[in-house]
Amino acid sequence: MSGLLTFDGRVVLVTGAGGGLGREYALAFGQRGAAVIVNDLGGDIKGGGRSSAAADKVVEEIRAKGGKAVANYDIVVNNAGILRDRSFARTSDTDWDLIHRVHLRGSFLVTRAAWNHMKNQKFGRIIMTSSAAGIYGNFGQANYSAAKLGLLGLANTLAIEGQKYNIHCNTIAPTAGSRLTETVMPPDLVQSLKAEYVAPLVLWLCHEACQENGGLFEVGAGWIGKLRWERSLGRTVRQKNKSMTPEAVRDTWNEICDFTDATKPASIQESLHTLVEVLSRVEDERGIRANPTGASAGTNPSAAVGQTLPEMSFTYTHMNCILYALGVGMSTKEPDHLKFLFEGHEDFSCLPTFGVIPAQSAMMGLGSIPGLNLDFTRLLHGEQYLEMFRPLPTSGTLTSQARVADVLDKGSGMVILLDVHTYSGRELVCYNQFSVFIVGAGGFGGKRASQKAVVTVPLPDRPPDAVIVEQTSKDQAALYRLSGDWNPLHIDPGFAAMGGFKSPILHGLCSFGFAARHVLKQYAGNDVSRFKSIKVRFVKPVYPGQSLQTEMWKEANRIHIQCKTDSLQSDLVFAEIGRRIKDTGDELVKKVNAVFGWEISKNGKTVRHWTIDLKTGRGSLHKGATKSDVTFTISDEDFMEVVMGRLNPQKAFFAGKLKVKGNIMLSQKLEVVLKDYAKL
Repeated sequence: MSGLLTFDGRVVLVTGAGGGLGREYALAFGQRGAAVIVNDLGGDIKGGGRSSAAADKVVEEIRAKGGKAVANYDIVVNNAGILRDRSFARTSDTDWDLIHRVHLRGSFLVTRAAWNHMKNQKFGRIIMTSSAAGIYGNFGQANYSAAKLGLLGLANTLAIEGQKYNIHCNTIAPTAGSRLTETVMPPDLVQSLKAEYVAPLVLWLCHEACQENGGLFEVGAGWIGKLRWERSLGRTVRQKNKSMTPEAVRDTWNEICDFTDATKPASIQESLHTLVEVLSRVEDERGIRANPTGASAGTNPSAAVGQTLPEMSFTYTHMNCILYALGVGMSTKEPDHLKFLFEGHEDFSCLPTFGVIPAQSAMMGLGSIPGLNLDFTRLLHGEQYLEMFRPLPTSGTLTSQARVADVLDKGSGMVILLDVHTYSGRELVCYNQFSVFIVGAGGFGGKRASQKAVVTVPLPDRPPDAVIVEQTSKDQAALYRLSGDWNPLHIDPGFAAMGGFKSPILHGLCSFGFAARHVLKQYAGNDVSRFKSIKVRFVKPVYPGQSLQTEMWKEANRIHIQCKTDSLQSDLVFAEIGRRIKDTGDELVKKVNAVFGWEISKNGKTVRHWTIDLKTGRGSLHKGATKSDVTFTISDEDFMEVVMGRLNPQKAFFAGKLKVKGNIMLSQKLEVVLKDYAKL
């Protein structure tokens, strides 16, 4: 990367810009083309007094050098600060509150005022100014230290929330000569720590070319260093059904505090995975090691290929089969579900996807394989393949044999393919392939692809042949976890919040079960003997209570599926239109000879464009906006109200709920298209 960094067309707000660091930032941005808002109340270092002189002077300096600047004397943000140093015992309420109002609340208020503008323009760069006192603590600065570390927490959260809007937030802990440091540093040191040695870092972090986000940097005297957290491997000090004692903590204290081979968690999610692994190991009464998440010895992950894990046994009864069926949404409200819910039913069966249950604990055994350098805090379940060789028994003991099929280097991470064969006695019942992604473990020089991986097949380029929509229960995750996945992420709101989720999320393998039984119902009449295999890729989380929409395409003996949560009610109607066009498109083109466009909105925003072309060829339906003879705009809810006859289209039109552009007379031909939905 080369060339001068410029900020033409950018508006930069610098607070505390009347002198020191703020003045240096303002001048530097102004020299490189930015319009600079200079903010400084002109008070003393303790927050007393007020004057516009300092800000006015910097504005004049910027203009004298050909830059653009305006003065703002009302808001304090980000760089602005004061000191009221006291030992903790002598810190008054005023000393505490004033420091927090200026440093922490001031940064919050100004950043909040700018936030929506940044979101709307899909660009923003925010700098929070922390301090070494906030990072390490400092005698006599309890108030200042607390506020400065609070700014780091604020910045880290803004970095997460702003990332999808191209808003980056970073934190600096500068050491430079200023009105604040001149009281706590020798004069000669203050002179050597020039503000001009800090400004270049700030300019780079604020440039559109810089992709740094959520970073913490110490900077001063021309040196820049990035900080990150380090955590010891730790020690689990409790066992299942036994009390945890302070004596156990005492006796393992050296291991708890040992930073040999320390990990460096970079997010709440990574920290959370450690606790999940600990809980899993305690529950299964497996070996509780000093390092539940740490790396295995060895530096050649490819050497793990072919390694086998200890054989596992799984004993179950008809109750486990029934509990699993309830966990993936089966209900006595549906008569055809009874065969999976009542052990006395003449065709009592176990759902095929129950086959993942006896095999899934194999993933935890990966930590025992030498050479993988495995860190469970970075493990993601990416894909799942299940193949059935015979229907699962409704009770019995199954044994599973697991083997590392391949290890792939994806650059940003490592993919492990784990093959698990499950037997009833000597008879092979099912085969699972788990594809797990280890974030940050790539770059070891391995291959990127494997012929051993079971691949997904692209979806057909046409509307689905069948769609089933089913709402999950608010208690869906609470039910599913009883089949063996005890991760508190799916039940404990506090634990889910630690992982960055608004509430507990549904298990991915629960959604997997929903989708599979939708196919079983639609194309196999719930006959488990006809179920051969299923391969899925997990894309994003589902919350209990959300609806799952499974779209299905039939091609010979293969059913393609796509299961999603962002479905609209109107999608089902358009899917039906697509099937009718497929069956009678020639006839419809002759009768209609027009192109219809639909804009479907949700919560005031257009979220779907549909085009029904009954003018060319055999007719077609596709997503996306193209030139139409007539275009209808309506919300998803109102569309369904009109379709179901509960809302008169004329009343909807005059009420502004239905808008029409183009040849409005063509709307009369929709009756031919929709048949049963003639009211539209």
